Amino acid sequence: MADAIKVLLVDDHQVVRRGLRTFLEVQDDIEVVGEAADGAEGVARAEELKPDVVLMDVKMPGMDGVEALRKLRELDNPARVLVVTSFTEQRTVIPALRAGAAGYVYKDVDPDALAGAIRSVHAGHILLQPEVAGALLSQEEANSGQGRAGSLTDREREVLGLIADGRSNREIARALVLSEKTVKTHVSNILMKLDLADRTQAALWAVRHGVTG
Repeated sequence: MADAIKVLLVDDHQVVRRGLRTFLEVQDDIEVVGEAADGAEGVARAEELKPDVVLMDVKMPGMDGVEALRKLRELDNPARVLVVTSFTEQRTVIPALRAGAAGYVYKDVDPDALAGAIRSVHAGHILLQPEVAGALLSQEEANSGQGRAGSLTDREREVLGLIADGRSNREIARALVLSEKTVKTHVSNILMKLDLADRTQAALWAVRHGVTG
């Protein structure tokens, strides 16, 4: 399974972890590489195991999922985090997305849809329900006006449009015939100029302001 998507399960309920593992282990392209029972252990295991995708619960004792997401971002851990939650309130999901989650699914998600979500975030896409995307866009509009788009160079606008399409740095580099290092620099400049925290916010900003790849 050298090419399998490596997944780490972080949830304080053992029965949930067991259920997720049982289903995911029958997927030919997904490998469960470890488990953790809270956010702190999840961060430590993510640093140790280097998973491609982390399935992260939000509400856990000790360090919760949102704080764990912030810690992973501070550590520059490249894992894509898919929040798995039983909470549907925007006040629970939006902080997780702002902390760096690539998307979220509910714990009653159809198993095949969960596998599809893992593959999607691993491919660089962002998974949002329409109502949550709308709330995030409204907040980004309040924080970042259209005028800031004028501070972007033509190349940065191209990169931003491809971010909105869910492309990874490698895919953007290939599309624009650039090095990944150059793309990373462009992404950093975009986030700084637009006063955004991460690629998720950049993608939402791009969609809201009509910047497409």
